[in-house]
Amino acid sequence: MADVVVIPGRAFGPGAPLLMYAGDVAETRGATVHRHSWFQEPPSPDEPGIEGWVRGEVTPLLDTVGGRPLLIAKSLGTNAASIAAERSLPAVWLTPILTLPGVADALGRATAPCLLVGGTADKLWDGDIARRLSSHVLEVAGADHGMYVPGPLTESIAVLSRVVVAVEGFLDEIGWPS
Repeated sequence: MADVVVIPGRAFGPGAPLLMYAGDVAETRGATVHRHSWFQEPPSPDEPGIEGWVRGEVTPLLDTVGGRPLLIAKSLGTNAASIAAERSLPAVWLTPILTLPGVADALGRATAPCLLVGGTADKLWDGDIARRLSSHVLEVAGADHGMYVPGPLTESIAVLSRVVVAVEGFLDEIGWPS
């Protein structure tokens, strides 16, 4: 049986729509979804040592799950990219903090495939870096860090639908679970 570890962002917990639906995609494929919640109040994403803090939070769960789980993480949780690189874990990175050198460097070391999802209005996203790091990228014009776009709320809900389709397509393309 396949496992998925869902890692939250700072303001978006594991049950927030982006993370919930991405995890649900894997669950519909028979995976067991492990939704992590932070044990402590998360520090600011730009604080020195943030990667070590995320590692300390996430590693015990990964060790308990074992094997090669799929990682699904949002924002602050994308600091787990170094763990994914070390363990060769496939991943879905929702609004990765590509402006943090540690995250981008870890994604560059990754040997397993990953999907990068971000928006052009997100100051922490860099589409050029994303496309250099992975052939699997969903970039949404006008979307901010929460993947909201200007206009009626239904437009942002449509973005959520696009993210679900991208996750499904990514998992199909990489043959997950195998």
